[in-house]
Amino acid sequence: MKTVRIVGVPEHFNLPWHLCIENGEFNEVGIDLQWRDIPEGTGKMCQMLRQDETDLALILSEGIIKDIAAGNPTSIIQEYVASPLIWGIHVAAGSPFHTLGDLENKRIAISRFGSGSHLMAIVHAKQMNWDVDCLEFVVVDTLDKAVVALKNKEADYFMWERFMTQPLVDQEVFRRVGECPTPWPSFLLVGNQNFVRENKEVIESILDIINTTTSEFKHIPSIDRTLAQRYDQKVEDITSWLSLTRWSQKQVSATNYNKIQQQLIDLQLIENAKKYEEVKM
Repeated sequence: MKTVRIVGVPEHFNLPWHLCIENGEFNEVGIDLQWRDIPEGTGKMCQMLRQDETDLALILSEGIIKDIAAGNPTSIIQEYVASPLIWGIHVAAGSPFHTLGDLENKRIAISRFGSGSHLMAIVHAKQMNWDVDCLEFVVVDTLDKAVVALKNKEADYFMWERFMTQPLVDQEVFRRVGECPTPWPSFLLVGNQNFVRENKEVIESILDIINTTTSEFKHIPSIDRTLAQRYDQKVEDITSWLSLTRWSQKQVSATNYNKIQQQLIDLQLIENAKKYEEVKM
């Protein structure tokens, strides 16, 4: 049995992996796929890839492309979610801020530097024509700690996936003042370069299983109710999310890779660009 370590955020995008693990599909082909939830998100997963604490990761496209350009020894195995991630822009329910314009020069809670919440705050500020050099960030690690930071007025707003934060909006913990979709595919499956180089057949077996599941995922009976129960969501919100989400079964295209990297260069977040051929499996 080949042990493979994999990490991802504890969010609905990754339920296909859990279903395959629970159904014993990886075990059937001699793979012990050991999943670990990383609530801290992309920045933490980049660190784990660098430190050889995981073999594979399901990770935000912009975060890992930025970190690969900065020297992270990671290869892109495949595009995982082809649709954009819709980032909700949230303030505390009792906050005096009610519009996006109110948030200029306000403190931004982020999970960590290099995370999606950090990079997308910069992307959003650029879209708003704000001075990105004046952005002030407050590191909070997780969504739960972001709730505390906004409530205690230690930060002013926080960007996180719009549907995962919907329960907090419904409970009037957060108030959503806007949304910011990523202008690119949202998630990639990546792997430590050494692992990828030495385990091509194992990776192909993993891809065969997960790609079959994601291609059929929306047609699983009562999948909307399963998702709603597991992730504390309303069925109508899950139905909306499913309609917007497209899983991928192919490698990220050179066009999309270059688009993401160029936008990060334009935002002065990448200094040394990496060619597509250097980073894909």
